[in-house]
Amino acid sequence: MANFTAADVKKLRELTGAGMMDCKKALTEAEGDLDKAVEIVRVKGLKGVAKRESRTTENGAVVSVIAEDNASGVILELKCETDFVAKGEKFLAVADALAAHVAKTAPADAEALMASEIEPGKTVQAFVDEANATLGEKIVVDRFARFADGYVAVYMHRTAADLPPQVAVLVELDKENAEVAKDVAQHIAAFAPKFVSRADIPADLLDNERRVAEATAREEGKPEAALPKIVEGRVTGFVKENAVLEQAFAKDSKKTVQKVLDEAGVTLKRFARIRVGA
Repeated sequence: MANFTAADVKKLRELTGAGMMDCKKALTEAEGDLDKAVEIVRVKGLKGVAKRESRTTENGAVVSVIAEDNASGVILELKCETDFVAKGEKFLAVADALAAHVAKTAPADAEALMASEIEPGKTVQAFVDEANATLGEKIVVDRFARFADGYVAVYMHRTAADLPPQVAVLVELDKENAEVAKDVAQHIAAFAPKFVSRADIPADLLDNERRVAEATAREEGKPEAALPKIVEGRVTGFVKENAVLEQAFAKDSKKTVQKVLDEAGVTLKRFARIRVGA
């Protein structure tokens, strides 16, 4: 019997959007290996694969801090158990205080952030623990990003009118252009790319995508002679889905994001996108 648990089945469903029985079959075939099971689901063309963000029941908010001269910026995710707490003033005040602390101290990672002092003699961990007790829910500092090496801009998106922002995008250009920075940030919020360009996609990830594309084409019964062209076409499609510069621009689908940046004479150096719970 394959070595996997109900938690593994749940995780595979979150990653792929496939049904429970399909996930169980894939994990059985993969002998409990989650990564292999994801590939099996994709190869077999089961519903919802590879295009859905992970589902979650977690709540919270994203907040931001941008310097007046746009030389630096921070986005930070603070999570909680219920949307009732997420939209409360006290919770958002905690999130804002944490983002301001990140902007000021530039911690290297979450571990360094939690160990740093937000007040004399009080670590961020202690500050968050106090918030847990005050708000009566588990509060978690999950992710943050800080840029300070170019022109920085942020876009915050509300997914519901009665909730705080749930999506934050931080972009960094090589020179000032507020309009393009905002447009590109909004595009990233909507299309959720993972990389700036094809060159940023790890070679092993592209190799794996090529292998999955070939296996999928064979599963579909495509002619052997047509496989190379089909595979490269699907890999190109994968790149366009995941590299923002390759994507059709949200405001003008006749142009790529790269074309929009070139016309403006600016370069997108990097970006960070955080969606609460995803």
